[in-house]
Amino acid sequence: MARPRKRFEQDEEGVVRAPLPKGKQSIGIVEERLGYGKSRVRCTDGKLRLCRIPGARRRDLWIRPGSVVLVKPWDIQGDEKGDIVYQYRKAQIAFLRREGHLKDFEASEF
Repeated sequence: MARPRKRFEQDEEGVVRAPLPKGKQSIGIVEERLGYGKSRVRCTDGKLRLCRIPGARRRDLWIRPGSVVLVKPWDIQGDEKGDIVYQYRKAQIAFLRREGHLKDFEASEF
């Protein structure tokens, strides 16, 4: 029997779980879907990257233009390419906006 997927939890302060960028990771907005699990993503560090959805995550993530995602740059060609690690939900995007993590993007972009 399959275990039901766990959804994010909320309390009075807001979203409990919203992964923040660690190390070289950055938050980005998907500009364009290119097919074969690849997308063009504009990141908060000011770079436009060609990102892919790695391995088994392809079945879990349904990325659309305008989606807010967590990007991990590659070790080689990190300024040009990266992996999409996580897709944020609406409540998590509101949390990121309140905390100031999306100040590099205009409100109309998502």
